[in-house]
Amino acid sequence: MTTQVKRSKLLQPFNTFALFSICVIALSILGLVMVFSASTIYSTKVNGNTYGTFVRQLIFLILALPIGWVAAKLRLNLWRAIGRISLLVSIGMLAVLLIPGIGHAVNGNRNWIGIGPFVVQPSEFAKFLMILWAATMLAQYENAGIVRTNVLKLIVPGYFGVLIFVLAGKDLGTAAVIGATMAGLLFVSGIPLRLFGTISALGMAGVSVLILSAPYRAARFLVVFNPFAEGDYKNYGWQPAHSLMGLATGGLLGVGLGASRQKWGYLAAAHTDFIFSVIGEELGLLGTIGTILLFCGLIFAIFRITIRANDPMVRFTCAGIGVWISIQCFFNIGSAISLVPVVGVTLPLISYGGSSLISTYLALGFVLGAALRDPEVARGIREFRKSNSK
Repeated sequence: MTTQVKRSKLLQPFNTFALFSICVIALSILGLVMVFSASTIYSTKVNGNTYGTFVRQLIFLILALPIGWVAAKLRLNLWRAIGRISLLVSIGMLAVLLIPGIGHAVNGNRNWIGIGPFVVQPSEFAKFLMILWAATMLAQYENAGIVRTNVLKLIVPGYFGVLIFVLAGKDLGTAAVIGATMAGLLFVSGIPLRLFGTISALGMAGVSVLILSAPYRAARFLVVFNPFAEGDYKNYGWQPAHSLMGLATGGLLGVGLGASRQKWGYLAAAHTDFIFSVIGEELGLLGTIGTILLFCGLIFAIFRITIRANDPMVRFTCAGIGVWISIQCFFNIGSAISLVPVVGVTLPLISYGGSSLISTYLALGFVLGAALRDPEVARGIREFRKSNSK
């Protein structure tokens, strides 16, 4: 009986809102701390001091907070207007990357635009914009009562167009996240499971072709099975091998904050793609479990807010955001523990990167707005303020 009462309290709208807020705040603070710790060696080499990368991430967070708040307060009619043009905006941003002299290549991926001292990754914003566009289309389909299988004609061609531009920049990791998010949106839209299975199989076949067509991708895929193998360890197995070493060294309680050995040049992306490994090394198994629990709490809260949303566009957008964060966490953590090949995607709210952090806060701001429009949440906030003012 007590367990049922606790469960029912957790499922109350205000408590879901509180869980969402706590997880976002906790993950953001953890991200700042771990970026500082993981980037000290890299920052010393690049910036000449240990604080440079951390300060940039702090600036990104300061910029992201008001952007997320504005997103939460934006009226739905404006979101719908943005949603209708989001496909064109996404394709336009990605097309600019292919213009010589504008797009910048990093580690072979042409997915950056230089703006003064900063670089912007348009594909990070395209992830959210495509969810918003697809949600707008799906809401129209639901309101019009279109036959379910026609939902494919609504969003799949647009997503394929965006994927072509992402793949033109050789960014298979981002393409995988966007493609998986599209599959998640198709699933929540209610298409028949047999059709969903067929689409998923075709998608995986396409990814297999892309992997096999590039020797370095095939090598990255095969090295997952044994990154320590002779001939692989000092090549494509280097990062996953040292990621596993870091996690193994951490033990239960970790070697201590700031005491990571792997960040001393062994993990080239210690503060970005492999920050989860640094968490495991410095904070131990308890740190990694705590991080995963925070993400589970965040994703759970997003889907609870999704279920309570009355507007179809809001419901589909929140569901897409939940799928996006879930998929990206799976790919990032999976790469760190050598469960999946290294795909080069960030850990949301944790990894260093302005484009990733701001786009994530933009999406979470939308979810926050959906929660705040819930009358039960608004009533809970009023009661909470009243009780604390006494």
